Amino acid sequence: MPDAISVAALRVVRGGRAVVDRVTFAARLGCVTGLLGPNGAGKSSIVKALAGILAYEGDIAIEGRSARALDGPGRARRVAYVPQQSELRSALSVAAVVEQGRYAHHAGRVRSTVRDRAAVARALELTETHALAQRSFLTLSQGERQRVLLARALATEARVLLLDEPTSALDVGHALKVYAMLRRLAQQGYGVLAVLHPLNEALEWTDEAVLLDRGRVLASGPTRTIISQNVVGSTYGIELVPHGALGFRLPGATP
Repeated sequence: MPDAISVAALRVVRGGRAVVDRVTFAARLGCVTGLLGPNGAGKSSIVKALAGILAYEGDIAIEGRSARALDGPGRARRVAYVPQQSELRSALSVAAVVEQGRYAHHAGRVRSTVRDRAAVARALELTETHALAQRSFLTLSQGERQRVLLARALATEARVLLLDEPTSALDVGHALKVYAMLRRLAQQGYGVLAVLHPLNEALEWTDEAVLLDRGRVLASGPTRTIISQNVVGSTYGIELVPHGALGFRLPGATP
């Protein structure tokens, strides 16, 4: 599969300090790639730079096209960002929140088109949120909100998805549902890049990983080679315990 995202010599400065320093890596279409690393490693800053939220130095390519050559709507049609939490405070319906993902396609239009409505319907179906469509977003549980935010990203029809700690506020059941959705999307050809903290979840649900520390890449490659004592142990100051964590799966899932 071709690269969904590739970055070269990426640098992000916040508060006068380089929080991301000469970072180079790629994430492929058809894969779930995890951005791993201790707190303060620069993971969230990277995805925000990729999404166009933070200024950066260096090169970013989205499906082979330079991000600097894209205007705001053009970038939003190619890469979609799912934050940890929504800042939405108005009582919009779920359908209206998901429709926000179509703004990059409107080009000044007010009324939605048949294609807009189809994209919203497909996003609701993929995230299993169609039953929530008329509910107020503010009445939803955290797990439901996260799925709706993912639906909004899918409504853009972007093939590259960026997620910042998508399961950080979720219980184990909702977290597994989100991971299962990301896995299905990758199987359908999406490129998924997600900031993750739990290493056991990264090992279970990601294909490839990029390990960061203090704003720099320490290692990248297949997740099972990255989450090893030699690589991860020294970064986190831990010892890996084989089969040392409880495992979970959704009912009916293949062991």
